[in-house]
Amino acid sequence: MIKQLSEDLRNKISAGEVVERPASVVKELVENSIDSGATEITVVVEKGGQQLIQVTDNGSGISAKELPVAFERYSTSKIGSVEDLFNIDTLGFRGEALASIASVSEVNILSANGSGDGSEMSILNGKLGEVQPAPAVQGTSITIRNLFYNTPARKKFLKSPRMEFRKVVEMVRRFALSYPDRNFKLISDNRDILNLQSEKLQSRIVHVMDPAYRDQLLPVNFTKGDYSISGYLGNLNLIRTRPGEQYIFLNDRFIQNRLMNSGVYQAYKSIINRGEYPFFALNISVPHDEVDVNVHPMKTEVRFKDEWRIYHVLKSAIEEALHPIIDTIPDFEKPGLSKDFEFPTTFTPKEGQINPDQGGLNLTHSETGNNFQPALDRAKSYASQLATRPEPDTGRVDLEKIWQVHSKYIVSPITSGLVIIDQHVAHERVLYEEVMAAFDANPMAAQTLLFPEVMEFSPDEFSTLLDVLPYLEKMGFRMNEFGKNTVMIEAIPSEMAWGNEKTIVREMLDNYLETQKKHASFQEALAASFACKAAVKAGDVLNGEEMRELVNRLFGTKHPYYCPHGRPIIIQLSMDELDRRFERI
Repeated sequence: MIKQLSEDLRNKISAGEVVERPASVVKELVENSIDSGATEITVVVEKGGQQLIQVTDNGSGISAKELPVAFERYSTSKIGSVEDLFNIDTLGFRGEALASIASVSEVNILSANGSGDGSEMSILNGKLGEVQPAPAVQGTSITIRNLFYNTPARKKFLKSPRMEFRKVVEMVRRFALSYPDRNFKLISDNRDILNLQSEKLQSRIVHVMDPAYRDQLLPVNFTKGDYSISGYLGNLNLIRTRPGEQYIFLNDRFIQNRLMNSGVYQAYKSIINRGEYPFFALNISVPHDEVDVNVHPMKTEVRFKDEWRIYHVLKSAIEEALHPIIDTIPDFEKPGLSKDFEFPTTFTPKEGQINPDQGGLNLTHSETGNNFQPALDRAKSYASQLATRPEPDTGRVDLEKIWQVHSKYIVSPITSGLVIIDQHVAHERVLYEEVMAAFDANPMAAQTLLFPEVMEFSPDEFSTLLDVLPYLEKMGFRMNEFGKNTVMIEAIPSEMAWGNEKTIVREMLDNYLETQKKHASFQEALAASFACKAAVKAGDVLNGEEMRELVNRLFGTKHPYYCPHGRPIIIQLSMDELDRRFERI
């Protein structure tokens, strides 16, 4: 039979769209605080918000007689007519949030609207309690306990408290970037996470992201007709290998829009590679009647009246802001060989020079005595390990006849033809298997830093670091806490070169959340990330001993033919193929 659903059931269904997790509750309550004119907002969570969420503000407050009305579905002070729906200038407007939250949690609200009296009310399972007198406060304080206690099917889909906490941090970060003129405070399990005072956007970015961002930001200020774009971009030092630091706001509302993101990426196209993501925090200002924000209850999806026009305005704004970077990147031409060029039989590089100025092949032969000095410190460890590392049977590769080509490939003749090894992915495979073995058995060797490095992290990055720290220690990293969200790196894996430990640690954390989806376990994700970042690179010059050591170690691995990401390591050219190329057969 067709029947009308009860109010409680309707609220619970609505809660499924509005309240996905603790961070969703924080979003709705903070939006109400901002709409009330609050300049100070404090968010308190316990157990990642699963046990407690409290949002306190100094806004306009709610009178005693309006408290019960505020928790009725479709009750709002933001709009009053159909026309208002197409000219929304507030964050909230649907009137669903409080009723939805109250239907799946235990709620207490304490508020005063400046009349001199405060009032308090509790809601349990969607049922309103009596309004009680309370001490006058400035603004409103809403406390949410035991989220999803009466909907266990929803509760079981929540992640760990630490993961839910990261979502809360990210939500508060969005508001902090969108409203740098407001004070925000975030407390988790009695620990201060963020304490932000009113400031300019550039300083706010530094305080919520990372202190290292301070000198890495490019301002954006662009106006075209009724549209304006403002905010900041990151320079090339802030390029990351996973998305997550891209913030687009529409009239100070965080939105998710693939076309707008694409406009930014297209402007960066000439200076970044696919799979690289720049930092940006941008606000798009458009007339309110040219955008529809009433698309989804979460209010992060919007429809534009003229989406492609805004896309081109945004792209132009980013291109203009990137001019200082693009103008400093020189144009490179591939050098050619003149007809009277003679390749030198010996070559002594000038001081500080890695590759010859002449075009053509850059060869390092192990028998001619023309060995270059190693370009990176990490290569020095190869020779020291030769005496202690057993030499496996290398099969067909002749290690006495081995060359490096273009500081990128290792070439050696074999009985059936020629073998070419990519030095970067070869070292990557070696490091990957050694790290995986270290996870199961003995830790990798470490080298103590002469000058320990101090690294400061954002709250969510520090939380991720704590998750993976036991595995970093098995790799050879040694870190000690050195203040709030700060560690001191005292030792690094012996395979790593000194001087780039900060970069590698940060890139490993960046890759961790993204790459773990592509591997059977997060251990594999960490091992693959470390191997990629710590391995020798294309352009690193290796001498004969270093090349032989690398090839020896490669053929001692379980899978010497493909790197952890699936790229080929070795290519063999048979004699038949060579003879066909030279038309011998």
